[in-house]
Amino acid sequence: MGGSEGRDDKDKKVYFSKASMFPQTPKHAWLNRLQQKDKPKYEPPPRPTTRVGRKKRKAGGTSAAAKLPTVYPTSRCKLRLLRMQRIHDHLLLEEEYVENQERLRKAKAAKEGAATGPDADVDRLADERGRVDDMRGSPMGVGTLEELIDDDHAIVSSTTGPEYYVSIMSFVDKDLLEPGASVLLHHKSVSIVGVLTDDTDPIVSVMKLDKAPTESYADIGGLETQIQEVRESVELPLLHPELYEEMGIKPPKGVILYGAPGTGKTLLAKAVANQTSATFLRIVGSELIQKYLGDGPRLVRQLFQ
Repeated sequence: MGGSEGRDDKDKKVYFSKASMFPQTPKHAWLNRLQQKDKPKYEPPPRPTTRVGRKKRKAGGTSAAAKLPTVYPTSRCKLRLLRMQRIHDHLLLEEEYVENQERLRKAKAAKEGAATGPDADVDRLADERGRVDDMRGSPMGVGTLEELIDDDHAIVSSTTGPEYYVSIMSFVDKDLLEPGASVLLHHKSVSIVGVLTDDTDPIVSVMKLDKAPTESYADIGGLETQIQEVRESVELPLLHPELYEEMGIKPPKGVILYGAPGTGKTLLAKAVANQTSATFLRIVGSELIQKYLGDGPRLVRQLFQ
């Protein structure tokens, strides 16, 4: 009896839950397993997007690109006029771009032999005319003609110093070519594409003011003594040279104004230029110091010419 009871106690199965230490029957254990199956599995959170602050493009297509932007404000005012002018400039640039692409397409077709007969000659002439326009519209350098070799070739010296054996384009006026003349050079081939008829150096032309000075002596506060001296030494020899001839006095060739910044030196020079209708050149002394020998004195001579 005792042995059988001990064997029965060993055969009994006792179930314990994790939440409590109370024994459970097999029915309760089966319900717990069923509830655990119904629970959702753990899933990691989604990763943050790397596209921060980017906006997706709207799929408008060509219709959205061809649509003109709305101009604000809608009332008639100067701001609306300026914005419409800006849109007009963008449209002109777009038209020029389309024309250039069409011209390049025709030139490429003519080069590949797509066009035949009289159309090929027309396209070839248009291509050559386009090349000439491109050369004329490209950035150009300035050089000096040193020697003419023949009608199609010459030796020029550029502003950077070295000399080049270059070709002369067919549309350049050969009658204007002479040693010492200033010529325009293509920025890639360094060929002569034009002649500067004006003897003035382009650097000197840049120094000139676009508009004549409007300052007068009344705009200068004080400096009565300096104004009187400048008028006697600069203005009178230009406007009334006969007064110096009658007195037998040789007028001065120049005047040097010195003083601290902001004391009216430039203002006084502009007033003299306005009073005598002379050309006012804005130049810094360091601009006359050039890299190569002889360029600085040449600029000084052209300044006083």
